[in-house]
Order: sequence, then C-alpha cells, then structure tokens
Amino acid sequence: MQIVVLLKQTFDTEEKIVVTPTGISDKEAKLVINPYDEYALEEALRQRETHGGHVRVVACGTERSEEALRTALAMGADEAVRLEADGLAAEDSSALAAALSELISPFAPDLLLAGLFAVDSGSGSVALQVAEILGLPHAASAVKLEISGQADASASGAIAAEGAAFYAIVERDVEGDNETVAIPLPALVTAQQGLNEPRYPSLPGIMKAKKKPLTRVAADELASLPDERKAAKTVRAELFAPAPRAAGIRLSGTPSEQAAELARLLSVSVSASIKL
Repeated sequence: MQIVVLLKQTFDTEEKIVVTPTGISDKEAKLVINPYDEYALEEALRQRETHGGHVRVVACGTERSEEALRTALAMGADEAVRLEADGLAAEDSSALAAALSELISPFAPDLLLAGLFAVDSGSGSVALQVAEILGLPHAASAVKLEISGQADASASGAIAAEGAAFYAIVERDVEGDNETVAIPLPALVTAQQGLNEPRYPSLPGIMKAKKKPLTRVAADELASLPDERKAAKTVRAELFAPAPRAAGIRLSGTPSEQAAELARLLSVSVSASIKL
C-alpha cells in the first residue's frame, strides 16, 4: 500500500507569537508538526504495520520545515519530500493545493492522509482541494479507520460504492455524534483528535532518520503545472490581533432593574454587530 501523508510545520500552540500587519512572527517560537497531522502520520504507520507498504510524508515550506519532516522520519515514515515555497504562493490554499496535487500524483497513493486542519491558520481546506483535483473521494474528521474489502465494507452498515477492491471504513465525528462511511480506495481521510495516540520518536528511529531519503522539489520543477495555478487567488489585506478586552460592568439596582439594563446593553451590542 502506498500511503502519502500531508504535513505542515506550525508553531506550538503554547508558544508566544507576535502578530504584525504583514503576518505572524514566530522566529523565537518552537515549531512542531501540526498536531492533527501527527494523528494522520500515526495512522499511516499503523496501517502500514497492518497491511504493509510505504509511507511518504510531504510538506511545503522553507528549509526550517525539514525539522518536522525529520521528526516524521524518526517516528517511522519511510521517505520525506519538501516542496520548496519559493516561487509558489503558498499562503493561498488554492495555489498550494494545485502544487501539492502535481507533486503527489506520480506517487499514485492508495491512501492519502492529512490532519483535519492546521492550528496556526485554522484552515482545513488544502487537503480537500487536493482530493478534488486528484478526483479522490474523501472522509473528514476520522476517529477510526479500517481498510477492508467489499464484504466488510457492506457489513459495516455503511453504503459502499461498487467496483473497488478495497475500501476505507471511516468512523467520523459529526458535531457530537459519529457516523460510519465506506469510501473506495484510493481516497483521502483527514484525522480528528481521538483517532489514535501518536508515538514518540525513539532513539533508534532518530538515528535511522538521518539515512532516510529527504527529497527537495522546487516549484519550477512542476513542469506541467501552469503559472496561473501557481498564482494566488486570494489576497490577505491585513492581519491584526483582537482588540483588548474591555473591563466588565457591574449592574446595580433591583433584580428587575438589572435585567432591564442587561437587555438594553445586549440590544445595543446586537445592533452594533448588525451594522458591522
């Protein structure tokens, strides 16, 4: 089984960052694998342990992002690929998805895994756009994943499309409840918290990671990707931190007077929001 995992290097959510009009400054922050991508990587390693195969991790970023790829190799991935951000509008999800699709397509993955979203931007659209471009079915927010044949897929209670040899039976979180779906491979599955417990890199794994292949691909090497697909389709005009929280208000008077004043303040707040 050929498994590809999409990774992003993000800052640790407990780290202090600085928000500026041009972006987020994380020079002094500790950078890690996006936590949701860690669940995806762990699941890839578990599926390889069960079914055999090859796990390849792919990330787009600067040279610093190779730290995350090396960590993934130390955890057990077989190979890593870094798509260089230079010459690519990587901040635009559409341009990034187009480039990643072009890079991933020759690998012909049976299973494409990614985190549900990135904790730095809150976006969960890149992997889904990759699936759309590659023509892959997908299941989001997975909390359980099994790879099975047609009979097991039908027995799971999910509606399984006919004609595929293998299926991903995915139990997915749907806002407070779970549902089970079966999608034919190849497919994309995005990982939700609770899918598994990611392992820590072992000392032997760290030593082996130094000898595992890490390939660097420039955007210009994606020869069949038109320039218009490398260009950004969205523009971020400004980035700013939330306004400081105002001091609280203590309401005085009788309970009925307090209730009336609270209703008035809420009405003013709603009216202001509507105007915005």
